[in-house]
Amino acid sequence: MQYLLKWLGVVTTIVMLFVLIGGALVTKTGSSQGCGRSWPLCHGKVLPDPLTLETIIELSHRLVSGIAGILVLCLVIWAWKAIGHKKETKLLCFLAIFFIVLQALIGAAAVVWGQSDAVLALHFGISLISFAAVLLLTLLIFEVDKKFDADNAVIGKKMRFHIYGIITYSYIVIYTGAYVRHKGASLACPSIPFCSENRLFPQTVHEWVQMGHRFAAGLLFIWIAVATIHAIKHYKDQKVMYWGWILAFILILLQALSGISVILSDLNLYLALAHALFISCLFGLLCYFVLLAGRAKASND
Repeated sequence: MQYLLKWLGVVTTIVMLFVLIGGALVTKTGSSQGCGRSWPLCHGKVLPDPLTLETIIELSHRLVSGIAGILVLCLVIWAWKAIGHKKETKLLCFLAIFFIVLQALIGAAAVVWGQSDAVLALHFGISLISFAAVLLLTLLIFEVDKKFDADNAVIGKKMRFHIYGIITYSYIVIYTGAYVRHKGASLACPSIPFCSENRLFPQTVHEWVQMGHRFAAGLLFIWIAVATIHAIKHYKDQKVMYWGWILAFILILLQALSGISVILSDLNLYLALAHALFISCLFGLLCYFVLLAGRAKASND
């Protein structure tokens, strides 16, 4: 039975990742109204006719999201019974259910009534929390924490500051990135690193939104680099911290490169989806650091 639960966790995590990428695909292709103002049906029908590309994308995203909701519910119930004795399990179960329901409600409201760009930008972030909760729940099922001897890990004050600070700040950066997409500001500044080759500072609202996200993302890159250097210097004996932060730096590097490539390629769809994939994986990894910090012993180092 534990073997089947592990498989359910893996499948649910992958499907949740598809939900995140699917949401980005809907936004990038302008398919949010592919089913009109009808929800949960599409143009008032189960199978609308004709099937345009926008309709197929939006309908597929709804289908995957529905499957994800069912899988999350099954995983939460099963995990609650099987590993409910672990202190993080019940909280993660609540977060996974609560935020996937909230994600569905915001998505439905956006279709039926429409929402501001600021509210729509929350959609990706809310889905991200639900994905992270499912990922951590799956890691608990696989007892990854025991394999890394998390109960005997020692994490100093500086590293805890990096972990809690970066996870909080990264969520803000993710929101600004989502806001750029929904605001239609992705190509407001076609030059790298500044908004234009002819001037240093942005002028229009869209340019400020784009450059604000770049500045915030740049600070996140620097902060993760600093945390990685700290981990390499002081946590060589703790593999999860040592290699975990190296992986985090690789992901933020890929995130930065994909973001630059999106601009230079005039919004190449595959690069844009890779951009969403890298930040999703990075956020999941940062959430795992938070779980480890909650279990590890404290030190003054």
